Amino acid sequence: MTTNRPRTVVVTGASAGVGRAAAQAFGRRGDRVALLARGHAGLRGAADDVERAGGSALCLPTDVADFEQVDAAATKVEDTFGPIDVWVNVAFTSVFAPFTDIAPEEFRRVTEVSYLGFVYGTMAALERMKPRDAGVVVQVGSALGARAIPLQSAYCGAKHAINGFTESVRTELLHDDSNVHITVVQMPALNTPQFDWVLSRLPHRPQPVPPIYQPEIGAAAIVRAAEHPRRKQYWVGASTAATVLGQRLMPAVLDRYLARTGFASQQTDQPVKRDRPNNLWQPVDDRPGSDHGAHGAFDDRSLRRSPQVWLSRHARTLSVAAAGAALTAGGAALSRRRD
Repeated sequence: MTTNRPRTVVVTGASAGVGRAAAQAFGRRGDRVALLARGHAGLRGAADDVERAGGSALCLPTDVADFEQVDAAATKVEDTFGPIDVWVNVAFTSVFAPFTDIAPEEFRRVTEVSYLGFVYGTMAALERMKPRDAGVVVQVGSALGARAIPLQSAYCGAKHAINGFTESVRTELLHDDSNVHITVVQMPALNTPQFDWVLSRLPHRPQPVPPIYQPEIGAAAIVRAAEHPRRKQYWVGASTAATVLGQRLMPAVLDRYLARTGFASQQTDQPVKRDRPNNLWQPVDDRPGSDHGAHGAFDDRSLRRSPQVWLSRHARTLSVAAAGAALTAGGAALSRRRD
């Protein structure tokens, strides 16, 4: 789907974090970007980012856990910008706590936003894309959808579910010989504001497990996935690749390793108040002056480049170069034998 023409793009969870960075990246290529999230201040900030970058923005306050709101937003997008070309599901929430410390209604809320929000977004997108036989759905996943870690049972469960759901939908599209595509971008730990507003019952401030990457790295991968959606998955960051492959090779070893290290690695040494504001039920960026932007509090510890992402983008060129080198070496060896 590589094209230079402006497209109509929907990004859920666009008010902050990697969704915010992705919206700006789409704006940079001149796209018309519809921004779905709950927080009004964050949405307005995201719209400013998109428009400064060169795109057009439409703010649509939406709770993705409510299908009627998602569907109504999709209708508004097409009425304003025209047919949806790309739908990016990003929105999520979470609870940082041992499973036994999470209330049933909290677990349900995380599942409704972080999993069913993706289902509802995909439903709304495909309802409009399939009749036209064109379009791309990009699911923003996580390395934690391949290898779960302690203290994030609700989030990890949702990310695992997204993978299974997406595989099922992909096979149905293939069966129909559809030109609508669906792909997943598996993210590493990102420096986003979620660690300042997630509901946490940990004694210390939550943090991403290093290595930490800046959200713009994830945003670039999302844009690339939208342009080249035929790949089943995109892995962002060497840590994601290592996590996915490690889980395939030695899951029991990782169980023991994470049981020993997973609690401490997700907390700083800074105490945190248990009653701090969180975004599980209400947005924390719903008032003027409360825009949190794309970045979290870990800029000084975050990587701005990912060699693994560059390698994945240039995999075909590198394969051709490697094949050429192998042929050259083989030819030289054969020539030496003849001599």
